[in-house]
Amino acid sequence: MKYQIKLSGKEKVKFNNNVDFCVGTGRMGLALTKEYLEQLKAVQKDIGFKFIRGHGLFCDDVGIYQEFKDRDGLAKKFGDFPSYKEYAEYVDKNAKKITEYNFTYLDRVVDSYLELNIRPFLELGFMPKKLASGDNTIFYWKGHTTPPNDYKKWTDLVQATLRHLMARYGEAEVLTWPIEVWNEPNLPGFWANADMEEYFKLYEQTARAIKKVNKAFKVGGPAICGGADKKWMVGFLDFLTKKKPPIDFISRHHYTTEFPDYKGHYGYAKLMPLDETLQTLRDCRKIINKYPDYKNLPFYITEFNTSYIPNCPLHDTNLNAAYIARTLAEIGDYATGYSYWTFGDVFEENGIPFTPFHGGFGLLANGGIPKPTFWTFKFFKDLKSDEEKCVYRDKNIVIVKTGAGTYKGIAWNLSLETKQNQLGMEISLPAFGDKRVTLLTKTVDEECCNPLKVWHDLGEPANLNEAQIELLKAAAHPAIATTLVDGKAPSFTLNVKRNSVIYFEAAPAPITVDNGYNYSFYEKM
Repeated sequence: MKYQIKLSGKEKVKFNNNVDFCVGTGRMGLALTKEYLEQLKAVQKDIGFKFIRGHGLFCDDVGIYQEFKDRDGLAKKFGDFPSYKEYAEYVDKNAKKITEYNFTYLDRVVDSYLELNIRPFLELGFMPKKLASGDNTIFYWKGHTTPPNDYKKWTDLVQATLRHLMARYGEAEVLTWPIEVWNEPNLPGFWANADMEEYFKLYEQTARAIKKVNKAFKVGGPAICGGADKKWMVGFLDFLTKKKPPIDFISRHHYTTEFPDYKGHYGYAKLMPLDETLQTLRDCRKIINKYPDYKNLPFYITEFNTSYIPNCPLHDTNLNAAYIARTLAEIGDYATGYSYWTFGDVFEENGIPFTPFHGGFGLLANGGIPKPTFWTFKFFKDLKSDEEKCVYRDKNIVIVKTGAGTYKGIAWNLSLETKQNQLGMEISLPAFGDKRVTLLTKTVDEECCNPLKVWHDLGEPANLNEAQIELLKAAAHPAIATTLVDGKAPSFTLNVKRNSVIYFEAAPAPITVDNGYNYSFYEKM
């Protein structure tokens, strides 16, 4: 299959590229580990996200919420009991309970984020164990998912945390951090019984408490997963209309696979057609637009990926990279900002991963190995490196023109859609005059940038040694090629193989010759 693209350079095409707005992470406590920070540093160096969003701000491994048993004034002392167990039970029943806050680990996490020039997108959750009203938990690390047993203590915790952050990092800084109330309350695993009315209560009391700290904070929700718009998004917007709690943005999640088929440690999920998944975003946007008071609010997709499980081998493939390429080209039509779930594979929802390639959500595999989808994000970020305007976009390619006159673009061949093993694109650009023009391409495909295949060919070692890590990193980089094109009639052909993503630039490249240097001298020998 081959088609032609001929540009005048004067085209103006809608393309909202907000690829670097936010990225997801596992629970915040993982930011206390070495490899987590190494992976985040690598992602920030090449992509540079503005915000980072994850679970676990109030989970017990971060340790913010504490309760102290004040033994002063108790009628009985330790010596009055035959065992420590009986004394402890007496203290627990009779001692005055004092609430305390410990921000030691939170400060370490946020300090690390700011050092890497990324800021928290604060997700308020899950419930501290001592503040939870029940025993419902989720994940290997047991995040508590019931409402608070005391809403006043919950809102006090939220307010104290925000005041501490402003005192430490400055009001002007912290007020730029968005705040989202809870995560996927429409799922009973994340919110006890998926109780919608109870979530609305949590949202209203939390949002009002936040605004009492400072009206300039940006707060939003409901952070629901896809498939719940007709009940939950409509219900949330009706609730907002009736109760008028503070709201600064609407949020939702977006995953695009069917229910997985589980085998051993893994879940194999089939991709849904992209037109079908993008339609869900169009439909959600239409729902929001029906409410005049809220239709102009920012709409954030605070989690998106293909599969919604952290053990789906799809995430490690070139197919995932091509699917996400088209997603990034179009998701900005419906969402103000979006956050890929997640930047790296230091992630423990299902427990500690057994192998470096285990179908984790991350852009990087453990060992700091870039997956193909990492380059999809890097390429889209590179489209933003100069003042640019979009001059062409379809289901397989996007092209922009920079302020300096360079043409940049990304082409992909999602074989599920094209049914082609190779997609030919003949691209003609406006004349550059007598200027010398270079075409640069960076290719990510199943042959030249596929660390998953190399790992498989090595025998799928579970515990990589240093040499294997370096080999896989070397196999995880795009193939770079350059060629000269005619500046008076610049045109070129991209042959995009199945599940390939290609970044390209066509730009003037005037040559500067050193005295006596002849590049072609040895070509004829």
